[in-house]
Amino acid sequence: MSLAAQWLQEFRQVFGGFAWPWMWLALPLPWLVAWLAPAARSQSPALRVPYGERLDGIATTGASVRRLRVNWLAALAWVLLCLAAARPQQLGAAITPPQAGRDLMLAVDLSGSMREPDMELGGRPVDRLTAAKAVLADFLDRRIGDRVGLLVFGNRAYTVAPLTLDRDSVRDQLRDMVSGLAGRETAIGDAIGLAVKRLSQQPAGQRVLILLTDGVNTAGALDPQKAAELARNQGVRIHTIAFGGDGAGLSVFGMRLPGQGADDIDEEGLRAIADTTGGRFFRARDTEELVGIYSELDRIEPISRPGRAVQPRIERYPLPLALALGCGLLALAWRGLRR
Repeated sequence: MSLAAQWLQEFRQVFGGFAWPWMWLALPLPWLVAWLAPAARSQSPALRVPYGERLDGIATTGASVRRLRVNWLAALAWVLLCLAAARPQQLGAAITPPQAGRDLMLAVDLSGSMREPDMELGGRPVDRLTAAKAVLADFLDRRIGDRVGLLVFGNRAYTVAPLTLDRDSVRDQLRDMVSGLAGRETAIGDAIGLAVKRLSQQPAGQRVLILLTDGVNTAGALDPQKAAELARNQGVRIHTIAFGGDGAGLSVFGMRLPGQGADDIDEEGLRAIADTTGGRFFRARDTEELVGIYSELDRIEPISRPGRAVQPRIERYPLPLALALGCGLLALAWRGLRR
């Protein structure tokens, strides 16, 4: 690299140049106007007197000096005005803004067993899905800067919300979900496959799937373990959550009675899925444990990471604009004193 090119590069690193450099094209405009449309003045003397040539010389010399001063001030004002119009900028100190750290898909089981009322929320009994939605809504509030998507699964898997920074829309979609909406069975493998398809369309980076279910894979065309291997090949990490209590419901008299699905959670299969993809397996038997799990996920899946350093551009046009105004006023004042 030549010395001139090196100096130019260093200059650009310190100064940001001009936002509107094409404004410099207006610089020769006054001189073009004066050249194309000269002022009409009579060159013949109006009065002849003795020693006229000597008087003309004295008057012309003084007027020329004053005119030269005024013209230089006007020219300087115009140059400064063009400089201000070009918007000179200076590069500020480098800053590192936060950047989204995760492409995060949430997969929620909507099978019939999610209606089991074996959870408590706010001191009252609720079904599993209601408890899961409350905890997930709080989890979404903390994922500032992440792109979050939502899919649900039962007999089949469906994408409800694509990956987006609009967490409010994901929360609204989650709130409207009901048990049995996607069927009463559980297609865990299809849910993983759909999530991998959605995540693989995004730039490579931190692709994460959080899968919450309370059952065993009983439907779908894709085996869960094969789906986990596909996720691993696509760089998707899966955290699995087995969610469900002891399968006890509530009778109309407030007495706890044995419910269905007490031991229908495939913990070993969910643990194998997490191990295959480098994720973690969690077991939540109540709402408090589920809250703790999502708090742990906040810790192991950081919300944001530093982005690429950038230098902000600082506008420097006010100074030449003020100097142009000062030179213009000084030129007008000088012209008034001369008259």
